[in-house]
Amino acid sequence: MATASAITKTFKLGNELEINRLGYGVMRITGKGIWGPPADPENAKKVLQRAVELGVNFIDTADSYGPAVSEPLIGEALAPYSKGTVIATKAGLTRQGPDQWLPVGRTEYLTQQVEMSLRWLKRDTLDLWQLHRIDPKVPVEESLGAIKKLQTAGKIRFVGLSEVSVAEIEQARKVIDIVSVQNEYNITNRKSEAVLDYCTKHNIAFIPWFPVASGKLAQPGGKLDELAKKHNATTSQLSLAWLLHRSSVILPIPGTSSIEHLEENLKAADLELSDAEWQDLEAAAK
Repeated sequence: MATASAITKTFKLGNELEINRLGYGVMRITGKGIWGPPADPENAKKVLQRAVELGVNFIDTADSYGPAVSEPLIGEALAPYSKGTVIATKAGLTRQGPDQWLPVGRTEYLTQQVEMSLRWLKRDTLDLWQLHRIDPKVPVEESLGAIKKLQTAGKIRFVGLSEVSVAEIEQARKVIDIVSVQNEYNITNRKSEAVLDYCTKHNIAFIPWFPVASGKLAQPGGKLDELAKKHNATTSQLSLAWLLHRSSVILPIPGTSSIEHLEENLKAADLELSDAEWQDLEAAAK
């Protein structure tokens, strides 16, 4: 584990776009079940604007959040964008209702969704486009082949994947350069450990969704709770700080619909624990 002083606060996406490692994921600014508009759209815009004010320059979204809700909100709230703001979006999951998600990787569908994302986000180029899921009915070479054409046309700068294995990343890299992977991961859910190690080795950004720990470790009296209290922090803050320590390629994107919670999350980057404390936490997690 790195010491607190050695933690890098920024990461160069695709070795080009320098971003602050603690970003903001916008899934929570939609309606219940990630379906429909938020109860208070004006508040959602204020949260986005406050994130940028606080130095967040990496914002993660998807066409399926709503669907077609979070991207237009970002465009309305943030365009024209501050210099250096990187918007990451995704396509390849379709919506049939609240909490329902089905992959579609057909080339004509993905191409359409890229064009829609450009329109909603008010961008000429998507900084980072990610294949939300690999469609088992469509060869990934076909899906990403269409994306490569859009990249060549200047509509996409960088390409990433979501919820993939090491083998799937390697398969995709034969078609197109992959700069990011977005998998579920936190201190208590380590099923993507091999993927994270691969990303660390190849300097591929690893964007953990569901970044905050749950279970016994985070419960009152658990090791996470104990250390959080000692450092006058929340278990959420400590979960995020642990991710920043775990690997320099990790870009946590905690989501919230509350300005207060947003401000709290972003303070995680300043948490400093000793090597011994990080080791105790790691031992408790294992």
